[in-house]
Amino acid sequence: MPLVVNSLVLPYFVTNSEAKLRSRVRVQSLGSGRESKILSSDSIPVKGTSIEEKEKNGDWVDGFVRKIEKSDEGLIDGGNGRLKYTRVEKKRVKDVISNDLEVLWDDGYGTKTVRDYLEGAKEIIKPDGGPPRWFCPVECGQPLKDSPILLFFPGIDGVGLGLTLHHKALGKVFEVRCLHIPVYDRTPFEGLVKFVEKIVRLEHASSPNKPIYLVGDSFGGCLALAVAARNPEIDLVLILANPATSFNRSQLQPFFPLLEALPDELHNAVPYLLSFVMGDPVKMAMVNIESKLPPGLQIEQLSNNLTAMLPSLSGLADIIPKDTLLWKLKLLKSAAAYANSRLHSVKAEVLVLSSGKDQMLPSGDESQRLKSSLKNCTVRHFKENGHTILLEDGVNLLTIIKGTSKYRRSRRLDFVSNYVPPSMSEFKRGFEEVGLLQTASSAAMFSTLDDGNIVRGLGGVPNEGPVLLVGYHMLLGLELSSLVEAFLREKNIMVRGMAHPMLFTGGLELSSKEFSITDWMKVMGAVPVTASNIYKLLSTNSHVLLYPGGVREAFHYRGEEYKLIWPKQQEFVRMAARFGATIVPFGAVGEDDIAELVLDYNDLMKIPVVNGYVRDATRKSTKIRDENQGEVANQVFYIPGLLPKVPGRFYFLFGKPIETKGKGEILEDRENANQLYLHIKSEVESCLAYLLKKREDDPYRSIIDRTVYRALRSPSNEVPAFDP
Repeated sequence: MPLVVNSLVLPYFVTNSEAKLRSRVRVQSLGSGRESKILSSDSIPVKGTSIEEKEKNGDWVDGFVRKIEKSDEGLIDGGNGRLKYTRVEKKRVKDVISNDLEVLWDDGYGTKTVRDYLEGAKEIIKPDGGPPRWFCPVECGQPLKDSPILLFFPGIDGVGLGLTLHHKALGKVFEVRCLHIPVYDRTPFEGLVKFVEKIVRLEHASSPNKPIYLVGDSFGGCLALAVAARNPEIDLVLILANPATSFNRSQLQPFFPLLEALPDELHNAVPYLLSFVMGDPVKMAMVNIESKLPPGLQIEQLSNNLTAMLPSLSGLADIIPKDTLLWKLKLLKSAAAYANSRLHSVKAEVLVLSSGKDQMLPSGDESQRLKSSLKNCTVRHFKENGHTILLEDGVNLLTIIKGTSKYRRSRRLDFVSNYVPPSMSEFKRGFEEVGLLQTASSAAMFSTLDDGNIVRGLGGVPNEGPVLLVGYHMLLGLELSSLVEAFLREKNIMVRGMAHPMLFTGGLELSSKEFSITDWMKVMGAVPVTASNIYKLLSTNSHVLLYPGGVREAFHYRGEEYKLIWPKQQEFVRMAARFGATIVPFGAVGEDDIAELVLDYNDLMKIPVVNGYVRDATRKSTKIRDENQGEVANQVFYIPGLLPKVPGRFYFLFGKPIETKGKGEILEDRENANQLYLHIKSEVESCLAYLLKKREDDPYRSIIDRTVYRALRSPSNEVPAFDP
C-alpha cells in the first residue's frame, strides 16, 4: 500500500497566493508518483514551491514521512478536507467524531447556488500542467463515525465542483472526494478509468466491509459504470445523474461537427449557448428561494439571482476552451462506447437520476434502457429539471439517496443503525409534499397525563424512550404525516413508523419513477415491520409507531371505519416489556370528514379487468401474517373509490402511558401479556370513542371556519379545537 503524504498547497494556489478558492480544498499525493488526492488548504504550509517541485527533491517525500513518524506532533484528519497539525494524541480524535446527527440538523441545502460553482471554478481551473487529482471540499465538514467514502466524477467541465449545492449535507454522512480533471489534461478515457480504479481498490483493501459510492454526472456516469464493470467483486453503489451513455443519440449530434469549423472569435459564445442547453437557468436560480414566500417576492428574488448569475457565465469559456471542448466530445464518444459494451458486467447497486427537460441527452429514455440492462437498477425521474440536475432546484442528492434506501455503512442495509434523521430542509420540503392534506385536515393533538387529565398537545407522551405508540390506522394511512410532523415540530422527536415491506421492495413504486410520497416516508423514518427491527429500535430508546391492524385496517371496507382489526394474540407486548418500554395507546379520527368510501375491495372485485389488477397486486404483496392471526392476515392492496367532502379535521388522542418497566410477569407469562394487550386495545377504542364524541363540540371542525380564523387571528398550526 503506498504511503500517504500530506501537503497543503494546490499548484494553482502557489501561482497566485492572493486568490483563495471559496470552498477550500486539500491535496494528498499517493506515494512518490504524480497521482494526487486533495486535502485542506489550512494544513501545513509549503511556501513558494509547487508540489511537483517538492517531489523533485529526492529526500522530500521520505523526509517528510520520517518527520511525522518521529515527532509527537501529527496530522489529525478533521474529516472531509480539514487537516490540523497538533499535539493531540490520535486516540482522542475518536472523541470528537459523532455517531449520530441531531433531528432537524442543518444540511446547508439552499445556501449555495450555481454562482458559487462558477466562482469556485475560476480558481480551480488555473493551469498547472498537473494530472487529474482528487480534492475534498472543506465545507463538507466532519463526517459521522464509520461513514463510507463517496467519489464524485464530473461531467465534461472536469472541474469537480458539481456537488457544490450538496457538499455540506453529503459531508455529514460520507467522506467526500471529488475528481478534478485539469482543463488542458488529455488523459484518455481508459487512463481515467485506471486512475479511479486505483483509489477504489485501495479504499476497498482498507475497508472491505464498507460500500464505496461512485457519483457520476453525465460523462462521470460513464466513468462510474466502467469502473464498476471492471471491479464486480467490490461493493459499489453507483449514483448516475443523466449519464452520457446515450451520447450517440444526443439531440446535439448534428451540431458537433460545426464546432470544429467555428472561428475562434465566435467560440466565446459557445459556452453561453451550452449553459442554456445543459441546464435550466431558472431552476438553478431558484435553489435558495423559499417556496413559501409570496409570489411577488419570489419573482423579485429570482430576477436578482439571474442578474447576479449571468455575468459569471463568462467563465465558462475558460472552463471549456475550444480545443478542450473538441477533446471532451471525443472523450464522451469513447466513454459511452466503453461503458455500454460492459454493462453486462456491472454487479453494483445503481441509482439513475434522469431529467425530463434534458436538452443535451435523451436521459428519460436512457434511464429505462439502463434499468432493463443492469441487474440492480433503480430510477428516479425529475420531469422539470435539465441536464445539470445536481446544480438545480428541487434535487437534494442526500434526500434522494435516503429516500431510495441506498445509504448504508456496511455490506447489508440496516434500517436502524444506518438511518440518517431528516434535516430542517427535508422537514420543510417533505411536508410541503403533503401540504394540501395538512392544511385541509389541520390536525388537533391531545394527550393524557399520568394523572388521567387530557391536555392539548403532546405533553402527556414521554420524551425519553423507549416508547411504543400503538393505535388505529386510518384509511390509506391518512393520519401518518400529521402525526410525524407534530412530534417533530412540538417535541423534536423522530417517530420511527413500522411499515409494510412492500414500501421498501418497490412494490408501491410509481410507474413514472418520480420521487414520491413513499420515498418521503423512508426519509421520515419508516422501517420495515419485522420483529428484529422493533427489537433494534426499542434497544436504542426510540419512539416507535406500530399499527397492529396493518394493511387490513388501512384498506378497510365500508362500514369498518374506526373498527380495530387486530391479531387475536399479542405481538408486541412482551417485546416492549423486555426493554421496559412505555406503551402509549392512541386513537385518530377524521377520515370520514375528508372523503366518503364509495368503492371498497368487495365492490372492485365485481368489476371486470379491475379485479384482475387487484388480484395481481395482492398476489405480489409480501405476507407478514398467517391465517391463524384472524381477519388481520387477510391483507389486500387496492385503490379505493373515494368521494371527496368539504374537509373537516383530524383529531388525535394519546392515552395514558402504560409502563412495562419492572413487570417481569409479562415476559414470563403469555396470559399476563395477553391481558395487557386486550387492555391496550380497549384504551385505543376508548380514545376513538372520546374523539368521535368531542369533535362535535369543535367550533373549527369545518375548513371554512378554520380559514376565517387563520385569516383574522393566527398561524395555521394554532387553530384551537374543543376543550378536553
